[in-house]
Amino acid sequence: MYMKSVHAAALAAAFTSPKDIDINDPTSIRSVASTLAYGTMAWYSGNVTDTPDTIAVFPPPHYWWQAGAAWGAMLDYSHYTGDSSYDEVITQALLSQVGPKFDFMMPLHYGSEGNDDQAFWSFAILDAAERNFPQPDDTIPPWLDIASNIWNSMVVRWNASSCGGGLAWQIFESNPNGMHYKNSVSNGGFFQMSARLARATGNDTYLQWAQKVWDWSEKVGFVDENYNVYDGADSQDNCAEVNKLSFSYGQGIYMYGAAVLYNYTNGDKTWGDRTSGLLKAADSYFSPYPNATNIMFEHACEPYEVCNTDMKSFKGYLSRFMWATTRMMPATLPRVQTLLNASAVAAAKACSGGQNGTVCGQKWYVGGFDGVSGLGQQMTALETVQGLLAQEALPPFKAAEIKHVTDTNSSDDSSSTTKPAAASATPAPTKRSNTAGSIFIDWKWTVLTLSSVLVLGFA
Repeated sequence: MYMKSVHAAALAAAFTSPKDIDINDPTSIRSVASTLAYGTMAWYSGNVTDTPDTIAVFPPPHYWWQAGAAWGAMLDYSHYTGDSSYDEVITQALLSQVGPKFDFMMPLHYGSEGNDDQAFWSFAILDAAERNFPQPDDTIPPWLDIASNIWNSMVVRWNASSCGGGLAWQIFESNPNGMHYKNSVSNGGFFQMSARLARATGNDTYLQWAQKVWDWSEKVGFVDENYNVYDGADSQDNCAEVNKLSFSYGQGIYMYGAAVLYNYTNGDKTWGDRTSGLLKAADSYFSPYPNATNIMFEHACEPYEVCNTDMKSFKGYLSRFMWATTRMMPATLPRVQTLLNASAVAAAKACSGGQNGTVCGQKWYVGGFDGVSGLGQQMTALETVQGLLAQEALPPFKAAEIKHVTDTNSSDDSSSTTKPAAASATPAPTKRSNTAGSIFIDWKWTVLTLSSVLVLGFA
């Protein structure tokens, strides 16, 4: 069922030049999103090679986490546009990585799996659960149960022996790069997971943990009084000095978690104020120059030409979570549209490279393709453009609306069945072994360190 090429799945769709997008025309948006999705999936061939080393992942230098992020982008594509061309490939990719305990602890990828990596895969799984995305059959637990399993594997890693709590960047002692660093993306990811599971299940254990992680994030200084989200701190000095480096995806991760809690608590003012504050602080990722008003940029690295492969994808996650925030807190929509409508036009113009004029560049504020292409660049444009359709799509389902949908033949809707889905917040009784499959040195940290010299305190 899964062996057809993702390229073949989209060949029937005519290419639409992204630079010609009309953001007021849903048909134009869908056509451009289709072109950008095709460009994203052009980086993937794992469904054809279908080996443990290639399935679900993208070629080096892309890490395992970015594959999870890419499948989240493709789930958004399916949901916002209604185009199911890639659904079978998405399903295959997600289910191939669940791991022996159905918690996305994959022995093959232990060498590069940290808490933030696992969190990004959880975002995709939660997207599938909240949209009743079909699974092939009952041989694997429902999406919501898998999301709960991920949460259970993470909650036991909360470490109060330093910094008063928090998750470390990494998971395994044999991966020393980041074991003593507590970062905002791991903790913000756990915060967002907890918020979404609270809403998806009605279980207030998740709500209590979301509140706990937020309170800790503020206390330790990862989220400041103006709602700027900073990178992290070293637990070896008890997180005494926060690394003021900041990236767009951290801002978006906390923002959407707060918005989900605003929705779940029926408009609680505290969570509304936090969501609004995080959205306001996100202004620092827009308008790099007077002639680039409301155009998004990665302020820690783009102006200095030091963005690594990971960083070139970060803008996409801010776009993803800003658009998602509007469905949880509609009052944010006007400001989000002001920022992302302009960014979508600029991103589409940046996708004018290559032989077909559809390859995306990195810098959206240059008025066209800048010659710096890659998977991350395709994903960021895709998330920003397809989110223009977010208001037409159904909002995420919540408790009692989420079903376990199975479809033994994805091309025949008559075979679909549904069952109630339920997940419990019951932490696993013991910690997972910290024996990793391999030792992994993550060069992201080197780049972050070098970059911080240039941009410390920029935000």
